[in-house]
Amino acid sequence: MPVAPESAREYLGSQFGLMSRYVEHLATSAISHGLIGPRERESLWTRHVLNCAVLGEVIEPAADVIDVGSGAGLPGMVLGISRPDLHVTLVEPLLRRSNWLSMVIEDLALTNVTVRRDRAEDVHDLRADVVTSRAVARLDRLTGWCAPLVRAGGRVVAIKGATAQEELDETREELVALGVVDARIAQCGIGVVDPPTTAVELVFGSTTPGRAPKTGAGRKKQKSKNRRRSG
Repeated sequence: MPVAPESAREYLGSQFGLMSRYVEHLATSAISHGLIGPRERESLWTRHVLNCAVLGEVIEPAADVIDVGSGAGLPGMVLGISRPDLHVTLVEPLLRRSNWLSMVIEDLALTNVTVRRDRAEDVHDLRADVVTSRAVARLDRLTGWCAPLVRAGGRVVAIKGATAQEELDETREELVALGVVDARIAQCGIGVVDPPTTAVELVFGSTTPGRAPKTGAGRKKQKSKNRRRSG
């Protein structure tokens, strides 16, 4: 099994043992299921688990969290393990991945993490204080999917790379149109992971965000549905 760095023991404290069992799943069945590449095995702790765990630094206590495009549970499962005060819903559309997530949740006896097999844009009955993601899509597209899942005054918190500021600057106009009233970049895990995790925080206003307007073919398809209903 991948060896955990000492920083993981110190940072995770009493949750280290449970996180180690999750890493065992990542190093075995997640690879065999094609959720993690075999070359990632030795860097699971530093590049993946700790990289996601430190995101908890910008999430308030006892928050409801929706993790979009969870895949192998990064960052949602990691947050649910490292922060048992959080209530996390993993939204993952692919059956193979959602089944794997459910299996891990059962094995670890996690009572604060659930799986929802669905696409983010098709979820209409869930709202959370924080919506998280990691390497899912460009900010404007990601926010279009996530905005309807955010409660009034809530946030989208996305793990991004070195070009986070550039991407934020390029999409700022679209983000404002989607209801974002403030955007900032946070460096999480300083002294724990190197480099620190870069997170983009998108803050929404006091009204519940709506769904992104349909464009192009989407509008034509909706108009066709409306005509059939009225005919």
